[in-house]
Amino acid sequence: MSAATLSTVPVADPAAPRSIVRQLGVDSGYVLLGFPLALASFIVLIAGLAVGTALAVTVIGLPILAGVLYAARGFADIERLRLPPVLHQPRIRPHYRAPDPGASAWRRIFVPIADAQSWLDLAHGCLKVVVSLIAFVTTVVWWAGAIAGSLYWAYDWLLPRTPADGSLNELLGLGGSGLARIGLNTAIGVFFLVTLPIVVRGCALLQASFGRALLTGVAEMRNRITVLEEQKRAAVSAEATALRRLERDIHDGPQQRLVRLAMDLGRAQQQLGSDPEAARRTLDEALVQTRETLHELRALSRGIAPPILIDRGLPSALAALASRGVIPIELTVDSELGTPAGRLDPAVESTAYFVVAEALANVAKHSGASDCWLTVSRVDHNLRIEVLDDGVGGAHVSKGHGLAGIADRLRANGGMLSVLSPPGGPTEIRAELPC
Repeated sequence: MSAATLSTVPVADPAAPRSIVRQLGVDSGYVLLGFPLALASFIVLIAGLAVGTALAVTVIGLPILAGVLYAARGFADIERLRLPPVLHQPRIRPHYRAPDPGASAWRRIFVPIADAQSWLDLAHGCLKVVVSLIAFVTTVVWWAGAIAGSLYWAYDWLLPRTPADGSLNELLGLGGSGLARIGLNTAIGVFFLVTLPIVVRGCALLQASFGRALLTGVAEMRNRITVLEEQKRAAVSAEATALRRLERDIHDGPQQRLVRLAMDLGRAQQQLGSDPEAARRTLDEALVQTRETLHELRALSRGIAPPILIDRGLPSALAALASRGVIPIELTVDSELGTPAGRLDPAVESTAYFVVAEALANVAKHSGASDCWLTVSRVDHNLRIEVLDDGVGGAHVSKGHGLAGIADRLRANGGMLSVLSPPGGPTEIRAELPC
């Protein structure tokens, strides 16, 4: 008998957003440093482009133009390193065209000239100065207004004044007293201070979005196409593997029993007239075969989409699955996954159930383990599945094995599988599935 222990843990809170002060520092540094970099790239690239274009009719112009494109690539790489903290996205670097092995010097010169991304880098290096100037000036003005205005009360007495001087508070009809002057300037400073994170964030996003569009937009599109193609291939492979396994299971199990059932019923029909007692025994055997066939069909249906998964959710389905294990399984699952508000998409639940069923089947067949631990939790926007056993180890993902089917099913749904199984154990299988 197996022993399955179910415990629940609260749903993991999403990662706390970056604090306003820290984000303000990141955005300010990005914008303030961006303008000097943009000015340097503008000067270098415009000058090099002018010289290279002017000498393009000669042999000298092409190497200069290639050098300008390589310089633009260098400035672009610096900008790509600066983008992730602002956009909160991983760094993406496009694949540049590389020269063929053994290519001549002239062919190597033409490689960057024939690369579309190199020209996008050049366009970014030449045009970024406009966007950076707008963001830089706005950020400096807002920082100056916030600091100077909010601290106006501290240095008002140091400012020289004459009776002929007019102040803003007098123009607004607030009077010419020092209290009115300090109050108005402090209020303006507080306005700048309160809106500072929003304005600086907008400036940083404006500059970063411009860089992303030219420097990583094409690469992101290509990566997305590659991922979609891999997911399509994985989905086809996973579906084909599941159909072959289902066909094999039906052929080896219920189909053979149904053939024997038909033979038993035919034999009972022949025995009815000559030997009713033998016919009764044959019918009893046929009834047993019917029950066993129904049991196998239910087991097959549970492997596809058990009713308990549809009716009661993933935690109950996993608890039922773990209770049928041949070794003790300790199950820890997020309690919210079984509530109406916390339930996952049916496709995600089905994939998660398949992953757990296949992983536990591999543990039972190949691991030689005496205990197994299964943890299912929601982390950020991912469903994390961890299966740990104390078996002999040596598990690996290879075509034709259960873990390969798990990897294909996860990849088809945008997830990933990692297997850590040194010889001698233990084995840890971790699956990440977007939800």
